[in-house]
Amino acid sequence: MKADVKEPGSAPTGGAGVEKTVQALAAAFGNRVVTSRAVREQHGNTVTWLPSQPPDAVVFPQSVEDVQQIVRICAANGTPVIPFGTGSSLEGHVNAPRGGVSIDFRDMNKVLAVHAEDLDCVIQPGITRKALNDYLRSSGVFFPIDPGADASLGGMAATRASGTNAVRYGTMKDNVLALKVVLASGEIMTTAHRAKKTSAGYDLTRLIVGSEGTLGVIVELTLRLAGIPEAISGGVCPFPSVEACCNTAIQTIQTGIPIARIELLDALQVRAINLHSKLGLAEMPMLFVEFHGTEASVAEQSERFGEIAAEFGGGPFQWTTRQEERTRLWDARHHAAFSNFALRPGSQMIATDVCVPISRLAECVTQTQADIAESRIVAPIVGHVGDGNFHLTMLVDMTDADEVKRAKALNQRLIERALSMDGTCTGEHGVGQGKMKYLEAEYGKPALAAMAAIKRALDPQDIMNPGKIIPAV
Repeated sequence: MKADVKEPGSAPTGGAGVEKTVQALAAAFGNRVVTSRAVREQHGNTVTWLPSQPPDAVVFPQSVEDVQQIVRICAANGTPVIPFGTGSSLEGHVNAPRGGVSIDFRDMNKVLAVHAEDLDCVIQPGITRKALNDYLRSSGVFFPIDPGADASLGGMAATRASGTNAVRYGTMKDNVLALKVVLASGEIMTTAHRAKKTSAGYDLTRLIVGSEGTLGVIVELTLRLAGIPEAISGGVCPFPSVEACCNTAIQTIQTGIPIARIELLDALQVRAINLHSKLGLAEMPMLFVEFHGTEASVAEQSERFGEIAAEFGGGPFQWTTRQEERTRLWDARHHAAFSNFALRPGSQMIATDVCVPISRLAECVTQTQADIAESRIVAPIVGHVGDGNFHLTMLVDMTDADEVKRAKALNQRLIERALSMDGTCTGEHGVGQGKMKYLEAEYGKPALAAMAAIKRALDPQDIMNPGKIIPAV
């Protein structure tokens, strides 16, 4: 890859200092600085209806010191800095609305230390969750957060990701013990150490987790690990309605069954994965579930779940401990979003999510189903219903202005519905650019003012992933 001259008008500009920035970066990093149109466009947003806004340059650091130098060069010229993991985020997080430099962590992908006896590890931000778990397998431990996409761990921390295992193992905020962060000044901030708990000062780790690169650039993570279960059982259970699925999930959680995964798919989503993954399931609302523990405990949990499901008209519940069968099932679930293209070839996939208290989940999902039908939008529902989080994947003809308008209105009503039920505008996708306008309704002006004050204190030039979460400060 080559440090080409930036083509005039081919990207937003980060200001008069951007050319100086690119020249200084090229002098320091040579061919690890790329300004070609194709590479820059790969580092803009492509998976939502937000317009793609590529950076002016992409740089590939190989060390913490590289990142410090990049940030210092950008800071000296007032040039925006946009961290980039794998680009799998969904709300415009990697867009460059003011131009600037994308820092791609592809080459910072190493495991630095594994402390299996302490159930933790230290990693660089560019390693993906699958690569980390492949590395850890022989140690008898694994990292349990599984958002579906093979995202980078740095990106998962930045967006406070969760996924299918969150009901048992929590989200990224529960599983990041410590971070090293390059601040807007180029200094390194250490947020904590490897101790499992601390009451020393502000919780800087949780401040950075979920900050989406707006407060600093994550360059090292210490993660909590879990022991690989002795036995795992999983299976599928059909239901007469989405409401029955939700009520079963609620009852399962409330009775204290330590379920590891409990995923909702409506009938349309089941049809999509049948087309894509050839599962041959009955096209009706369904729960995919999984239990972790000993052979005896997973059998007991599976049987108890089957009894609860039957109380709500569900069944038969078919479960297995055979790894190949469970892998086929969860691979289909992880490919659910992309399987939806089979329902409407040529459409664009627009994903959105909300989260509500589980006691309001059935009500929220059934109202949303009615809204989808009235809106005349093709939008399968899938969700991590054990923690009240569900997703719509709207399949939209972006050339049809009326359909785009109806889809955007559906998304807005979904968020307003969740907020009215004491929920949130996003359970795991994050805010980025796409959901900034909903934060005031969710938190109120004093909370947004506090966020802006923190942003100003840590990033007075507003160069750290600007235009995300809160307006310009």
